[in-house]
Order: sequence, then C-alpha cells, then structure tokens
Amino acid sequence: MVDYLRIVLNARLAKMEERGASAVEYGLLIAGIAAVIVVAVMALGPIVKDAFDKTCQSIKSGAATLSGSCA
Repeated sequence: MVDYLRIVLNARLAKMEERGASAVEYGLLIAGIAAVIVVAVMALGPIVKDAFDKTCQSIKSGAATLSGSCA
C-alpha cells in the first residue's frame, strides 16, 4: 500500500513539473513573438508614416477648401 501511494505521489509531482515547464515554454514563445512585432514596427513605421504624409499632402493640394493639418 505504501508503494502504491509513493507511485501516485511521484506521478503527481512529475505532472506538476511538466506544467511548469510548459508555462515557461509559452512565456518564451510570447516573448519571441513580441520581439518580432517590435522589430517589425520599428522597421516599417517610418515607411507607413511617409505614405500617410504623402497621401495627406496630395489630398490637401487637390482640395483648396480643406481645413486641417497633416500632422
């Protein structure tokens, strides 16, 4: 009976250790995805801003009655 309880306890402890490892793996995966998003925003940010500025300037030059700013 004692051996059975020892086996059950060891099985539960092993299961808990696997949960902790998978949580760490998910955390690393989320950190990696966040890093990729930051790099993409830093690389593409100026390009997108220039495209919006050019669009705003072309709209302002085509419509003389348009009020507002492109900033």
